[in-house]
Amino acid sequence: MPDLDTREWLLTNGLGSFASGTVSGVRTRTYHGWLFAATNPPSGRTLLFSHLEASLEVLGSVVSLGTNFWGKNQIERTGYELLRNFDINPVPKWTWGQDNWQLTRELVMPYGLVGAGGWGLGIGDKGTRGQGDKQCPIPNSPAQFCHRILIQYRYEGSHTAILRLRLLIAERDFHHQQTYSQELKFSQLLGQQQVCLQGINSGHFGIPWHLRWTQGNYQPDAVWYWDYGLSEETKRGLGDKEDLYSPGYLIVTLQPGDTVTLEARVGFPDSVSGILTPETFAEAVEAEQERLSKIFGWSEGRRGAGEQGSRGAEEQGNNYECPMANAPCPMPHAQFSLNQQLLKASDQFIVYRASIAGPTVIAGYHWFNDWGRDTLIALPGLALVPQRFDLAKGVLRTFGHYCRHGLIPNAFPDINGEPIYNSIDAALWWIETLGLYLEATQDWDFLAEQFPIVQQIYKAFVGGTHFNIQVDATDGLVSWDTRGVALTWMDVVIGSLPVTPRHGKPVEINALWYSALCWLSQWAERLSQLEYGSPVRLTKQSQRYAQQAQLVKTSLQKFWNPQLGYLYDTIEPDDRRNFQIRPNAVLALSLHHCGFSEQQGCQILDLATTSLLTPYGLRSLDPGDPEYKGRYEGNQEQRDRAYHQGTVWTWLIGPYIRAWQRFYPQQSLPFDWQPLLDHFRFDACLGSISEIFDGDSPHTPRGAIAQAWSVAEVIRHIK
Repeated sequence: MPDLDTREWLLTNGLGSFASGTVSGVRTRTYHGWLFAATNPPSGRTLLFSHLEASLEVLGSVVSLGTNFWGKNQIERTGYELLRNFDINPVPKWTWGQDNWQLTRELVMPYGLVGAGGWGLGIGDKGTRGQGDKQCPIPNSPAQFCHRILIQYRYEGSHTAILRLRLLIAERDFHHQQTYSQELKFSQLLGQQQVCLQGINSGHFGIPWHLRWTQGNYQPDAVWYWDYGLSEETKRGLGDKEDLYSPGYLIVTLQPGDTVTLEARVGFPDSVSGILTPETFAEAVEAEQERLSKIFGWSEGRRGAGEQGSRGAEEQGNNYECPMANAPCPMPHAQFSLNQQLLKASDQFIVYRASIAGPTVIAGYHWFNDWGRDTLIALPGLALVPQRFDLAKGVLRTFGHYCRHGLIPNAFPDINGEPIYNSIDAALWWIETLGLYLEATQDWDFLAEQFPIVQQIYKAFVGGTHFNIQVDATDGLVSWDTRGVALTWMDVVIGSLPVTPRHGKPVEINALWYSALCWLSQWAERLSQLEYGSPVRLTKQSQRYAQQAQLVKTSLQKFWNPQLGYLYDTIEPDDRRNFQIRPNAVLALSLHHCGFSEQQGCQILDLATTSLLTPYGLRSLDPGDPEYKGRYEGNQEQRDRAYHQGTVWTWLIGPYIRAWQRFYPQQSLPFDWQPLLDHFRFDACLGSISEIFDGDSPHTPRGAIAQAWSVAEVIRHIK
């Protein structure tokens, strides 16, 4: 890669819509663009507005501010060469300049959900400052949706300048590139300082949207731009070329100190959207700060640096050496503490799902939707630590509502249809997270409401349910045996063959089962004391759950490998033991109720520390294993084969820390936060944490650029 700064930025709107790109401005992914609109929140994400190609004319000299790859060999880099600075807080901001002029560009994506209450989502009538947010209705919707992005340019210089902004647009699913076709056309209707646009493909009308601006003259000038190169997709063995359509361009004459503000918004123009003014952009930024301040209880929207939780990282301030030489380095604003930056990142994953009229969690950006397992694992960090208890309660209630045959959905469909129940552990994580919520809130009314679902899960696991999930009557352990699927978090399937099948009795599943039985016994006793049901019946249930928990605790010793001082990863259906060193043993130590002894826990952690621990999380497999793959790269099959065979997962640092604090409470944690925090602030997706890293040094970040459970587990434990 040439010395372009390809670190990424991300904006979201609480509905699944997003905008994303790179510091240099070059598009490297299919998922880069300024308005991916979630037409069926949070699904149906469609690229409508790719970007603006800008050029500036000063004293008769015209310079292009764009940076692009054309095909696989040609690079247009003038814009990057003129880029003087980039900042990510409070919103992405680029500054280009030469001796006699300077131009800045800022982007903000306003929060898009209005009119639904609860869940700690920051929804309501306050904080909009007259922007017209309450005027973006979708008919027959339980809430009002508004998908838009604001762009503002500001010019400083000693002479008048002419800014030309060429509009690049698309009409395509966010997973696939757009290719020129005679069947693909775009209509545009020009109005007063606005243009309405709509794709038409083979007679099918796409999503209408419009662009408006505060000043300038728009010139229709239809042209296709062919063969944009997408270098990250080339690396991933996927489609790596895109054609974008330009319906025209905007010409703006700017005096020194002038601004031009643009808004792209889904839907046809209407009379109630509010007037677009030069102040609209600043109002939108301020409204977002007010929303976040309200959610997280910040006394001010912007705080001083070095407050509790920064661990001295803020003290580095502008003295931090930029990790990319000769590139603009985004420095965190001093007014944002590290904790606030992490909480701001966490909010990007909280979205509204229209199909369930409730909150859910996007597993990661750019390409993930909401997944049950990921949501429930992430919820303590995303909701309990920042005390967003209404959000936690709403998510737990939603997933509990969709419990079927004792299973919690692992995914909701993109459009309409039934949830997908391909997980053995989502139901157990639901119980574990419910327990943590109850510990934090003492909300026993909610326990009484949800206890029938808890019992449904218990009965299904004991009596048997889908995928041959059933408790073994001889030892009380949970087992499953269905070929061609993968039901644990190590869930990759290539064709019809799971890479890490783990059928039988996985260790962390049975650790979760033990913790669940302990919770059930505790809850039945609590409900008995509070007289939420028949005290006699509940007391007997509590005793039965406790007896089963003791049986499971005894049987968990079947996983102990005394020669290795570690836990077998799986007891297979034919009773063979899998002795690979994986982080699932650490997961088994980290739950609220742990069934292993202090001596065993210490031995497990000692081996995990030497074999699995990295500066960014835990490896998914010991490097000494013959199946270990140290780099997550290549085409999709190659990457899938490496996904759980050595790849580092950041979210696993949370279970490691919880286990360490349990078994080594007097010893300091053998983990240095600084590399991971530097990654959060200065690497990959600025202001978020990647899904995975290579198992081999230097542990290059891979996968999704922003992952919910990665951010959540850091929030849960950073001090």
